[in-house]
Amino acid sequence: MTNSVPVTVNSDSFIPVKTQTWVNGRHNVRCVKVIEETWDVRTFCFMSEQPVMYFFKPGQFVTLELEIDGKPTMRSYTISSSPSVPYSFSITVKRVPGGLVSNWLHDNLSEGNELAVHGPVGVFNCIDFPAEKVLLLSGGVGITPTMSMARWWFDTNADVDMAFVHSARTPRDIIYQRELDHMASRIGNFNLHLICESIENGQAWHGYRGYLDESKLEMIAPDFMEREVFCCGPGPYMKAVKNLLESKGFDMSRYHEESFGATPIDIAEDAKEQAETAQVESDAITQSDMLRVEFANNGKSIQIAPGETLHAAASKLDLHIPKACGMGICGTCKVMVKDGETTMEHNGGITDDDAAAGYVLSCCCVPTSDVVIEY
Repeated sequence: MTNSVPVTVNSDSFIPVKTQTWVNGRHNVRCVKVIEETWDVRTFCFMSEQPVMYFFKPGQFVTLELEIDGKPTMRSYTISSSPSVPYSFSITVKRVPGGLVSNWLHDNLSEGNELAVHGPVGVFNCIDFPAEKVLLLSGGVGITPTMSMARWWFDTNADVDMAFVHSARTPRDIIYQRELDHMASRIGNFNLHLICESIENGQAWHGYRGYLDESKLEMIAPDFMEREVFCCGPGPYMKAVKNLLESKGFDMSRYHEESFGATPIDIAEDAKEQAETAQVESDAITQSDMLRVEFANNGKSIQIAPGETLHAAASKLDLHIPKACGMGICGTCKVMVKDGETTMEHNGGITDDDAAAGYVLSCCCVPTSDVVIEY
C-alpha cells in the first residue's frame, strides 16, 4: 500500500466556460452534425465558435440567412431541439420536391459549414401557455415544434400530462420514431399515438390508419376538451383539426397553431395588389400628404404615400432589407428608427425590449411622420 500524495487544487485548475445567452438577433453559427431522420428528412445541429447558451421557448423558430445561386435567401425553420440541451440547437428539414431551400440544405449543408441565423422568435410556444394537460397534434414535418415541447417537458421532469399524436404518410415517414418510443417507455405522462395514412407493401404496422378524425381523437384523448392544444402541420391538416375542435365546442382560446405566414407566392401577389391600389389612389394624394423616409447609412431618401411600409420604401430605392415572412413573425427585417414616428402591427417577431429601444420590423411598420432609418 503506497502513501497518497495530497494534490493541491487552485482556482486556475477550473476554467469556467465563458458563455453568452442567446437573444433575438443575427448570429453566426456552424453546423456540427447532420442526422438522417428518415429517407427524406434530416436534422442539422448548430453551435457557435464561442459557447452560447441557446435558451428559447420550445416551439419558437429561427430564420436561416443563405446564399443560393448567388442570391440572398431567407427561410424560417422551427427549432426541433430543446433548451434543456443548451449549448446547441437543431432544425429538422424535409426535402420538398422543387423546394429551393430544403433541397439546397440537403445537398449542400454539411458539418463545418457556417451560416447566419436570425432569432429565436415566435408566439407559438409552450412557455407562454402553461397547462397541466396538453394535446400535441402534428402532421408530417410539423412534428418539430411539438417535439421540442415534448423534449423540454421530458428532460425537465415536468408534471405535464402529454398526449402526443402524430400523423405520417407511411411508417417509414415517421420522424423521431425511436426517440418517441423511448420517451413513451420511460415516463407514464407521455402517451404516444401514431397514425399512418397508408401502409406500403412489406411494411408492418399495428397503429392507427387513415386520418385523425373525431372517433380517433375520442379514443386517443377522451378528455381532449380539458387540454391545451398545440398543433402544427400542413395547412389542410390544421384546418381539419380546427374544424373538428370547433364543431365540438372547444374553447379555441386554448388552441395554438404554428404558422410562418404567407407563402412567397402569396406575398408577391399581395405586393402586386398593394402596388396597383397605390397607383389608383395616388391621384388623390397631394404632395403635402407624402412622407419622407431617409436611410441614413446609405444616404438615400424617398417620398412615400401614407400607409406604405418602410420595407416598400427601401425596395423603391433598391435597398435590400432581409425579409422572410412579410408578416411581422420572423423578425429578420428589423431596423432602427433614429428619428420620426411610426406605427407597427406585428405577430411576435420583435421583443418588447427591442421595440422600446427604437427597433421596428420594416415589413409591417408604417411611418406617420418623416422618419430617419438606420440602414
